[in-house]
Amino acid sequence: MKEKNIKQGLWAATAPSKPKLISIQRDQRTDVAIIGGGYTGLSAALHLAKMGKESVVLEAEDIGYGGAGRNVGLVNAGLWLMPEDLIELAGPEYGNRLIKVLGDSPDLVFELIEEHGIECEVLRNGTLHCADSKKGYKILQQREEQWLKRGALVRLFGRDEAASKTGSNSFYGALLDKRAGTIQPLAYAYGLANAALKAGAQLYNHSPVIGFEKTREGWKLNTPTGTLTANSVIIAVPAYPNYAFKSNKKSMVRMNFFQFATQPLSKDILKTVLPERQGAWDTNLILSSYRLDAAGRLIVGSVGTVEGFAYNLHENWVKRTISKTFPQIGEPQLEYGWYGTFAMTSNHIPRFHVLDKNMAMVTSYNGRGIGPGTVFGKLLAEYITGGSPEDIPLPVSKTESIWSRNLWGLFYEAGARLYHFVQRRI
Repeated sequence: MKEKNIKQGLWAATAPSKPKLISIQRDQRTDVAIIGGGYTGLSAALHLAKMGKESVVLEAEDIGYGGAGRNVGLVNAGLWLMPEDLIELAGPEYGNRLIKVLGDSPDLVFELIEEHGIECEVLRNGTLHCADSKKGYKILQQREEQWLKRGALVRLFGRDEAASKTGSNSFYGALLDKRAGTIQPLAYAYGLANAALKAGAQLYNHSPVIGFEKTREGWKLNTPTGTLTANSVIIAVPAYPNYAFKSNKKSMVRMNFFQFATQPLSKDILKTVLPERQGAWDTNLILSSYRLDAAGRLIVGSVGTVEGFAYNLHENWVKRTISKTFPQIGEPQLEYGWYGTFAMTSNHIPRFHVLDKNMAMVTSYNGRGIGPGTVFGKLLAEYITGGSPEDIPLPVSKTESIWSRNLWGLFYEAGARLYHFVQRRI
């Protein structure tokens, strides 16, 4: 039976039981308050606990409610930007540091999964960036060259090898990144939460921060059911800022990404569709993603929402895409459909904001939330407990509004719907 518009779709249906939390019910004090229960906030809480620091996470909804529970689950290395483009935009100092930190970010993710026994369908067998055109293949050649110069474990396949790796003849080639892998993203968020709780952090859900002020005692955070006073604050709401922090939306372009999952494929078909279980995505401007879950469901995603009439539009596109890309599947039977939101910046580089000596945040991961969120949670924990801004591989920047953000969001949404309406009809 197909499930429409569940908040986290397949991930909510297949994740282990979520942590049993309550909302904050009284006035409390802590060393560090963390606002947001996604990868950044949970990683910060876990690492603070390892450092022997008190911390309290205030989540407005449930753990993993935002992008942490809705993304594709690709644990990729680096940003979308090529290394040399990143250096040109960020400068050699920050560019090289960011390349190193985010290039190694999958290591931290998989280390935490192993250390804390997190059950999240983890597979570290690489990801495939697939060329959907000759131009896309040339782009992958550049990516391979730039990453190889930096010692990354990447390898570019030609058309025949790409067909063998993906089980599809649709691609001109594919770049395998052995640093990367796949996880069940919501299960990973639950695992981080449980690890943080076990280490001594406190977590509250349904506790939105509706106002805050600086007092002699520290930062006072107000929720509908209680208050929290903290010496320092980490704001960890990269793409879902609401309530007291909803103005943060002005500094980001928010984009949507949907996914549909088939019913589990047969064992014979699974031998021919992504046979080594790598997650994949293509080089198209309106990109498509492909991966399998542990039960053998094929999950196909792309830009857009699945609200209202857009559900049927994108659902039909997914069916056509599967039929064209993996014809061996036959008539696809879709079981789940859902979407989430991610935040972009004007140059596709995250932002580091210091709102006060004891209040900081990193935001806008530009569609790469798992690795960056985990790493920046750790780095923010170290910074907020006496570190230096130099410890963060990003310059401190002001929160500035992107005046055209809504237009860009509408442009991508409208473009994706038009593209998915016409693509692969022949």
